[in-house]
Amino acid sequence: MGSMHSSRPAGSGRRCSAAVARVLSPRGALALRKVDGAFAHALQAAVATALPVLPLLLVGRPDYAVYTILGSFTTTFGPNLPYPRRARVLAVVGVAMTLCVGCGSALAAWAQPWEGGAGAAVVVAAMAVVAGLAKFACDATRLGGLGAVLLLFSFAVAANASPASFADVLPRTALTAAGAAAVWAVAVSGRLVHPDRPQRLAVAAALRAVAELLEASGAGEEDRPLRNRATSAVLLAYGSLGLLPPAAGRGVRGSVCVRLTDLSWSLLIDTARRPPDNPGKVARNLRRQVRLLVDLRRPAPALLPELLFPPMAAPTRTVRGSAETGPETAGPATRRATRLLVGPRPGHASVLLVPALRMTLGTGLAGALAVVLGLGHGYWAAITAAAVLHSVNVRIAAQRAVQRTLGTAAGLALTLGLLAAEPGPTVLVLVIVLLEFLLEYVVARNYGLGVTFLTPLALLLAELAAPEPARALVLERGVGSVLGILMGLGCALLVVHDRAAARAERAMAACAQAAEHAERALTDGLERSIPVIRMRLAAAVVELREADDAAAGELWPAEIDPTELAAVEQRAYQLLDRLARWP
Repeated sequence: MGSMHSSRPAGSGRRCSAAVARVLSPRGALALRKVDGAFAHALQAAVATALPVLPLLLVGRPDYAVYTILGSFTTTFGPNLPYPRRARVLAVVGVAMTLCVGCGSALAAWAQPWEGGAGAAVVVAAMAVVAGLAKFACDATRLGGLGAVLLLFSFAVAANASPASFADVLPRTALTAAGAAAVWAVAVSGRLVHPDRPQRLAVAAALRAVAELLEASGAGEEDRPLRNRATSAVLLAYGSLGLLPPAAGRGVRGSVCVRLTDLSWSLLIDTARRPPDNPGKVARNLRRQVRLLVDLRRPAPALLPELLFPPMAAPTRTVRGSAETGPETAGPATRRATRLLVGPRPGHASVLLVPALRMTLGTGLAGALAVVLGLGHGYWAAITAAAVLHSVNVRIAAQRAVQRTLGTAAGLALTLGLLAAEPGPTVLVLVIVLLEFLLEYVVARNYGLGVTFLTPLALLLAELAAPEPARALVLERGVGSVLGILMGLGCALLVVHDRAAARAERAMAACAQAAEHAERALTDGLERSIPVIRMRLAAAVVELREADDAAAGELWPAEIDPTELAAVEQRAYQLLDRLARWP
């Protein structure tokens, strides 16, 4: 783990150069993704950020707003999760964010890092440890987005706050908790306005993914990555609804979201065996239905008549909290199986250790070098390195480096323009709220766009806490960003992730084993086990493709015969088709 095995043959210099060029390719760094519900989520984030800030403005303490805003950063976690699950996630993340600020404030009061020396070194080491733990936790729980970077940012801001005393620890911690609580309250109250918003967005994502698959199959293009993406999206839609994938071919009555998810499953399985006569037309109808789903002004989206022609699925069984009820209640095995619908996890801890180690080393080295060079706000270098390394593999880290570079450059220009107007503290707070809205609106589309607004947001927070000349602030951020990007890329390349290849090999073995279980169930007529086996096989296919893609972005790709992997995938989809038509 993290180093080359002696049993691996040494490659030639040309082969090594080709591997480095492959993983450092910036291709895809500027791509924009389609994101549903981004405006509503961004507006919710801005409201949650502003609510605890307003009382501070009224009492004339805008400088305290820094800590409520740190707490409000929890809004980025799980924006489209079903309300009960998001409430749990935000509660846990809110506690974690509060602890980060509390521990950081206490450390700042004890170590006095602004004086340099051992205190600064201790803070750098603590930031590295927090970064590694946050990365491991976010990967283990599959909380994407900015995740660990925001936890690190909150700790770093508190740990480097100047001046700081032990008397400041409690109020700063309480303010952070208030910001996190406001986010939790606003998020939960969204259920009163749009009770089915998460489900509608999840189903819309599944329909769009299936439409992309149909368009590719109709054009005769390679559809394997699209098929995996569609399978994952459909499973996530079922997980959002609290249901298991049904058997296609029988009529079903239920909510529009349930029927559309069943339709997505049917089309997904059918395209592996016999695509529709006119896949382009079906895809266009699916996209029309997506527009109806994401229009949250409609209390109950209509089901387009054009989408009634595919075979619908069998009556589904309720897992918990669903509008659908079937003849049987969900047993423990079904409930355990449904948990996998939120996405398969790379089950071995060693798979998660190397990315966490990269994050720890990159953050620590960047922060230490910034201290040695005497950079003001040296923790910015550490946070930039963490942002580059908060990725799946080296290829994604290279894309993050490109996005971070371009986004930071644009953000610094924006910051200079904002600070040139010499805004007062109250105006700064209002601008920060606006930047939070813009950040949440664009970051899911492209990380680089998010950094464009994240950069001035971070700088204005620093300006709010301790005003200083604008040019010096921008220069320190620019130098720290360059340092962090270089250290992040260096650690990504030097700390070799050989466990990613092992994950891919285990995933293929697990998929083959799930296929064997499915065949035995079909042969032996184990009808009661079919729903769980079907779901496990679909999840195994998704994990196989994700593991292989993750390994392909490392210097050591998985040593798997592509033909063998394709055969395992094809067999799995053929069995899913048979399971869908059972009995």
